[in-house]
Amino acid sequence: MFEMVIFDWDGTLADTQEVIILSFQRVLSRIGCNVSDEFLKRRIGIGARNMFKEALETAGIPYNEKMIDDLLEEKTKIHLMLTPKIRLFEGAVNLLKALKPMVKISLATMSNRKVIEKTLKEKKIREYFDFVITADEVNEPKPNPEAFLKCAEAMKCQPEKCVVFEDSIFGVIAARRAGMKCIAIPSGFYSKSDLEKEKPDLIVDSIKEKNRILAYILGEESS
Repeated sequence: MFEMVIFDWDGTLADTQEVIILSFQRVLSRIGCNVSDEFLKRRIGIGARNMFKEALETAGIPYNEKMIDDLLEEKTKIHLMLTPKIRLFEGAVNLLKALKPMVKISLATMSNRKVIEKTLKEKKIREYFDFVITADEVNEPKPNPEAFLKCAEAMKCQPEKCVVFEDSIFGVIAARRAGMKCIAIPSGFYSKSDLEKEKPDLIVDSIKEKNRILAYILGEESS
């Protein structure tokens, strides 16, 4: 049995894709940076800073860190206004409720601290998480395992006793590099076949598969 479950946010517990793309495109359009929605979707999970850098590099627009800081600040303001449009995936709350008495629960997201705290309160699920780490508290975003390892350290859990829920290939890679098990859910941009290539320990079609997920976490089902 695992001691801690670590959830990703964007695309795993919540459908945030529309809000993320809209906030990025509004900021990028103001500086004449034209990239497709698909370009941005494929980079969700690597952190907003890196997403801005890759977009600017692709468009051939020179930048410095001050410019990126300004873009991040502007995006955060837009994202904060759009949080009411975010919806939790069906089954997310039921799973959190079932897990709460059994294991420690952490949230490791590459979202901004202000955005995630506002959204968790709006959705009335902040109480389920024992620890929350955001992009503001890590030096390296996924696929670097830093966020997951900091969760383990904060909650005094050995990495091998942790299981991560992820919807992106970046998250699956980060979990493996952290020495943790990973349950992958194709509820974000990446398909089941995309995720299978990164060899997660378990793939479920939906977070609604509560019984199968609990069986794995409790050690009743092998990968």
